[in-house]
Amino acid sequence: MRGFGAPMGFLEYFIDNPGRALELSIEHATLVLAGLALGGVVGILIGMLAYTRPVASSISTAAAATILTIPSFALFGLMLPLFGLGNSGPIVALAAYALLPIVRNTVTGLQEVDPAVVESARGMGMSRRQVLWRVELPLAWPVILAGLRVATMVLTSIAAIAAYIGAMGWGQEVTRALQNIGSVWALDVALAATVGIVVVALVLDLLWTLLRRFTTPRGMR
Repeated sequence: MRGFGAPMGFLEYFIDNPGRALELSIEHATLVLAGLALGGVVGILIGMLAYTRPVASSISTAAAATILTIPSFALFGLMLPLFGLGNSGPIVALAAYALLPIVRNTVTGLQEVDPAVVESARGMGMSRRQVLWRVELPLAWPVILAGLRVATMVLTSIAAIAAYIGAMGWGQEVTRALQNIGSVWALDVALAATVGIVVVALVLDLLWTLLRRFTTPRGMR
């Protein structure tokens, strides 16, 4: 791979370093999906516990919104003494940033389930837990899925900053370009990293579109 001392245009970066570009894209997507998986489990559980209680749902949504207002550098910096350099701290931080759209959509999706459907299920002898898992969650799934999709886009951009505490992905190239900002070719590398992040976001969004298509009945899409 060319260094900053050698001529390198924006397109040349991908032409000369296809393996490196693919590696960084896979690393970036892996980091995002790891944070999303952790945030998704926590966020959906919080939504499931809070959606029947207006005060609890308001507090949980407000708390998740507050986390999202914390500057990325600050939150990633707080992870450093707890987890050290590497991917663990960034994954936890990304999970925290993913909570707002996931919690909010889980609460909204479950609250919007038709009460008549719930009552019919209860009338058939289903327990409260069975109604939640067999009726309410499947009906709320499109809304929850939309929250996961939004969270993915948010995390894909924020993940680039995680390179400052040793995380993998395209953020490594952004950091390397900024550290060599005096170089003529630093801007091209930073631009290449930006395009790489956008491509990762588009691919992940396509995967969510396909997942929605194959997991949602036609009438609920």
